[in-house]
Amino acid sequence: MDKELFADLVASVKEMKEVQAGKRKPGRMTTIEQEVDVKGAREKTGLSQADFAEILQVSKGTLLNWEQGRRTPTGPARALLRAVANDPIHVLQALNAKRVGAR
Repeated sequence: MDKELFADLVASVKEMKEVQAGKRKPGRMTTIEQEVDVKGAREKTGLSQADFAEILQVSKGTLLNWEQGRRTPTGPARALLRAVANDPIHVLQALNAKRVGAR
């Protein structure tokens, strides 16, 4: 291994130990967001996939991809789904959903 690369690696390990000991702040932080249970949120509303997709203003295909884990909702859609999961009745009312079938 190149001596310069090895020295950089050793310096990184020392920095890591300082961060762990609280002597230094990390250069950057990565936050992993909690997954959204899209199907669970929809089921709390009592709505079909087609009706739920219409209320969220996404295609049924997009909703299916989210529910089956092929895609992950991001941004405003993710926030809206978290809100639905936490309080389906009031969120659907706020969205002026005609059918509020929350269980």
